[in-house]
Amino acid sequence: MKDHVQYQRVAELPGLVLGSARFEKFSFDRHFHIDYHIGLVTDGVQRQTFSGKSVLLGPGCISLMPPGEIHDGINEGDAAYTLRTFRLSHDLLARITEEIAGKRGDFELGGTMLEDPMLAAQLLRLHDAMGSRDDSLAMAVQSQWLTLLELLLSRSRGVAPSEETGALSPMQWHRVRDYCFAHLGEKISLDELAAVCGLGRFHFLRQFKQTIGMTPHAWLVRLRLEQACSLLARSAGTIADVAQGLGFYDQSHFNRAFRQAFGVAPSNY
Repeated sequence: MKDHVQYQRVAELPGLVLGSARFEKFSFDRHFHIDYHIGLVTDGVQRQTFSGKSVLLGPGCISLMPPGEIHDGINEGDAAYTLRTFRLSHDLLARITEEIAGKRGDFELGGTMLEDPMLAAQLLRLHDAMGSRDDSLAMAVQSQWLTLLELLLSRSRGVAPSEETGALSPMQWHRVRDYCFAHLGEKISLDELAAVCGLGRFHFLRQFKQTIGMTPHAWLVRLRLEQACSLLARSAGTIADVAQGLGFYDQSHFNRAFRQAFGVAPSNY
């Protein structure tokens, strides 16, 4: 199989480019980037040299490479390796770090390699979800994106998350709940729910989970499924009508979510 590389922009996140590649013959000479790179090898092993050290990047490892860091990359041995990357522009990274830290300011990021199979697996699933363009996962992807970036940037010791903690006020919680009930058949974004509470997305995520014990996405899916039970019990429309009326991406997505929640298909409820 020949070497190949594919890049994909994410329309909802200007400044983010996803990369997927397989390399057997090609090697990266010493170089640098003007954007921030998160790299994951899914098969095989890549050897990277940066900051005077050489590391092996294989499955379960995460490469964090900041702008300006001189490094290279070559397959270890004769076998090919596959690589997934997130490339974040300086402007996108600045907006995210400001949201996480709760203030504007310069951030110092150094090149590093993390060995964390669980986090690497989460990043790969996020990469797949962002590349799939499945609108049904919009809020889940937004939430995972912010959560994983906070963890990665904290682990690289370049950004200290804001120490602001606490829960949503009763008024904020009622506003979120009322908004979701009123727009249950529509696409509801993390940005919209955060704005209802007058919070940034990152702080809304933390305070919602502190208040409810679930992520906004998980809570919203459950709300839609509970409403589906009520409609199905009254025989109000077809399964397809119920799925569409409650904001599910399509009937197959609704069927999977319903079966996972209740152990049966909607047709058997």
